[in-house]
Amino acid sequence: MPYPQIKRRQSGFTLIEIAIVLVIIGLLLGGILKGQELINSARVKNLASDFRNVPVFIYGYQDKFKSLPGDDSEAVAHVGTGSVTPGAGDGDGVIEGTWDSGTAAVPTEAFLFWQHVRLAGLAPGPTALTAPDYQQRNAVGGFIGVQGGAPFTGMSGTYFICSGNILGRFAKQLDTQLDDGNTATGSLMVGTTLPTAIATTSIVDATPDISPLRRAFSCLKHFPRIPRITPATP
Repeated sequence: MPYPQIKRRQSGFTLIEIAIVLVIIGLLLGGILKGQELINSARVKNLASDFRNVPVFIYGYQDKFKSLPGDDSEAVAHVGTGSVTPGAGDGDGVIEGTWDSGTAAVPTEAFLFWQHVRLAGLAPGPTALTAPDYQQRNAVGGFIGVQGGAPFTGMSGTYFICSGNILGRFAKQLDTQLDDGNTATGSLMVGTTLPTAIATTSIVDATPDISPLRRAFSCLKHFPRIPRITPATP
C-alpha cells in the first residue's frame, strides 16, 4: 500500500528577509566609512595644529629672549646650562640646517630648535639631545621641524616648517585647509624630493607622481611678527 507523500516546507530566506539583511549591511558599511572619514578629518586637523603650534613657540621665544630658538647664541644664559650649542647657535637670525637634519653629536640649529623651546617651557618633550624620542613628531608619527632656507623652488620666507610621513590625500586636504588648495604653489607646498613641489593634480590614482597613499612631506612658509634679529658681531 503506497504511503501518502507529505509535502515538506521549503526552508530559506524570503525576499523581504534578504532585503533587510542587505539594508543592515549597507548601514554598517556606511557607518564604518563615515567613521573612517571622521578619523581622517581629525588627523588632518591635528596635522594643521602641528603647523600652527610652531610659530607660537618661535614667537614666545622671541618675546622672551629676542632671539630665534636654535639660532640663539645666548641659549645658556636664556634657558640654562641644559642647552648645548657646539657648532650652532651663531645668532645670525637664520635657523641653519634642514628641518630633519642633525644629531646629538653634530647638532644643527634646526636640531637644537626643539631643545631651546622645550627648555624655555614653550613646548613639551625631552631636552636631552640623546633621548630616543627627542625629535618632534607630527600627528601621524612623522618628523616635524624648522629651517631657514627655502625647501622648494619658488618658496620665500624667513623660516619654513616642514612635516613628513604624510599621506598624499592628507597633504591635499592640509593644503586646502591652510593655503590655496594647490600643493605646488602658495605658502604650503608638498613633495617627495627637493627642491620640486608636486601639483595637486598629480596626487591621483592613475600613474601618479605621488599617490594618495604614498608618503610625502609638506612645508609651510612663515614670516616673523617682529623685525629680523641683528646678526651677532664677531
